[in-house]
Amino acid sequence: MEIIIILILILFNGFFSLSEIAVISSKTSRLKKLKNSGNNGAKIALKLRENSDNFLSSVQVGITLVGLITGAYGGISLADGLVPFLSKIPQLEPYAEGLSLVFVMFITTYITIVIGELVPKTIALSKPESIAIK
Repeated sequence: MEIIIILILILFNGFFSLSEIAVISSKTSRLKKLKNSGNNGAKIALKLRENSDNFLSSVQVGITLVGLITGAYGGISLADGLVPFLSKIPQLEPYAEGLSLVFVMFITTYITIVIGELVPKTIALSKPESIAIK
């Protein structure tokens, strides 16, 4: 269950990253054309671009909060499960708790960067307007 919660948090991170890049990299002329043809999503995307300082600040707060929650929850919930395995190695036994926390944080951070940042940004750059208007 803990892994599912962490994956959901990473997907939230991905949503924020996707939204940020889609809105910022969208061409204003294309959004205006879509808005003039009655697309409500384009109207909203244009407003977000006009208020890009507020939008970007909000997105960064969201990304940061989700990252903190993911790291804290992952560290607390998953690291404890790794301690018994590391404790079986005599040389690692005294450091099992710390090592398990570092390992879980490293893996969680890596997955968050790839799935929660890089993949969504790549997707958003491929079709920014179609994503920004949704």
